[in-house]
Amino acid sequence: MNLIVLAASGRTGLALARKALERGHAVTAIARDPERIALDHANLRKVAGDVTDPASIAAVVDPDSVVLSGLGTDVAGVLLDGAKSVVAAEPKRIIWLGAYGTGASAEAAGEGAGVLRKFLGDRIPDKIAADDTVLAAGGTVFHAGVLSDEPESPSRRTVGLDAAPPFDLAAKVSRDTVAAAMLDEAENPRFPGAVALPLAG
Repeated sequence: MNLIVLAASGRTGLALARKALERGHAVTAIARDPERIALDHANLRKVAGDVTDPASIAAVVDPDSVVLSGLGTDVAGVLLDGAKSVVAAEPKRIIWLGAYGTGASAEAAGEGAGVLRKFLGDRIPDKIAADDTVLAAGGTVFHAGVLSDEPESPSRRTVGLDAAPPFDLAAKVSRDTVAAAMLDEAENPRFPGAVALPLAG
């Protein structure tokens, strides 16, 4: 399987690349500055790419690719640009990282997600539009809660929106747990065209 990790120099993207390599996959890691990808492996290829430049993404993605995105930004508009660039490149599958309590998961998250929405502010429409773009293309969007840098949870599980718990600011989920859930979906699709939640337990 040809796995492409978007935003591989970030903490979540790095976790995705590292765990994919641990599982024996060949990984193409994309970042604006590939030298910032703090990982070396015989099965790792580092490539320069910018989601605001669709041609740079299309140059790496092919029809057999599965794209996993760890993209996050403080700048409104970048996520939608990224989603459009990836969808236009027509990979086999897209597995995208979103935020629990926004868009499709807002109702399931309940009142507790209000704190998150205040924190994300004007970035929420960008996140929702990016998610919708990926979902319309048949991709899977993982809505994660508050992220931490703890190890992968041994009791982790992935659920659909029908089994989503209320949003809890204290119920953090580690980046390694999220990465493992996204890789599970790459290897064995369970939620095509849908939102999934990675949970620590």
